Amino acid sequence: MPADPNQVKIANTIGREEIDFCIDRAAGSTKIYFGGSDGKAYELDIAAEKPEAVAMEGHAGFVTGIAVCGNILITGAYDGQLIWRDVTTREIIRQIPAHDKWIRKIASSPDKKLITSVADDMKCHLWNVESGELVRTFEGHELLTPQHYPSMLFAAAFSPDGQLLATADKVGHIVVWDVNTGNQLAALEAPLMYTWDPTQRRHSIGGIRSLAFSADGTLLAAGGTGQINNVDHLEALARIEIFDWKAGERTHEFPGDEVKGLVEFLAFDPEGKWLVAVGGDHSGFVKFIDLNEKKIIKQITAPGHIFDARFNDTLDTLYLAAFRNVLVCEFKAS
Repeated sequence: MPADPNQVKIANTIGREEIDFCIDRAAGSTKIYFGGSDGKAYELDIAAEKPEAVAMEGHAGFVTGIAVCGNILITGAYDGQLIWRDVTTREIIRQIPAHDKWIRKIASSPDKKLITSVADDMKCHLWNVESGELVRTFEGHELLTPQHYPSMLFAAAFSPDGQLLATADKVGHIVVWDVNTGNQLAALEAPLMYTWDPTQRRHSIGGIRSLAFSADGTLLAAGGTGQINNVDHLEALARIEIFDWKAGERTHEFPGDEVKGLVEFLAFDPEGKWLVAVGGDHSGFVKFIDLNEKKIIKQITAPGHIFDARFNDTLDTLYLAAFRNVLVCEFKAS
């Protein structure tokens, strides 16, 4: 039975000293893995009577991407490194200087055989999980913004069948790729998620921070924030746009309600009824949107900005990596 968003609630809050930027889970278990601002990755059994996070060192910068692929744990960080670990022993298998600039995110393919990493060198690399070999590089994003400042490549997501890969950057440029050939299949634009202030600060902010394909791969959702009046703060409403990427058409536009900040994670209901969006500014939010009615079903506030999320196997629990908290959201079956 599909989960009922109307029943969502925060069931557990685990306090942290660090800011946790990324999270993933081990399939078929109650273990979650996350990484954050202290350069460490952590393992935590959420079902333990007293859950305690076990630290794994290795990075010299914020850990911003994490993926559990069978018995392998892969992390990426601001140091440009990708680290492979044995899940059981937590020992490092290999360490690769993957990017010349900050890694912003890593994502695993549905079959867990591939991962992709995106970074501020504006490259998206595709890696073989088992061997650590670089399969190919996707380059479809400009190094500089239209105002000739460095851009950033924030987001990447595989389609549920693993045949497509989408990437998105600071100025709202989205590219859809064929995973097997490396060919660019489509390019989309969401310019309202990028703000440039030419007078007050000569500074830009925003960008697409999250992507998600629908279950059938026909729709692609992008999340970020809207136009910002004061570029020193994330004061704009959280924004979501959904595209029929083959047709190049925008099918849904959610400019936001009263909730401000960035949309950091998106996921479609497997049946295509709703979309979940997670993010925040000073506080965090989890919102469920009815795709047919194009309105919010349920929205809850969380303590601290939420940077990443993952569902469990049965899709009735959502694990959240947040500012000084790991949160567990539960919702009942309808």
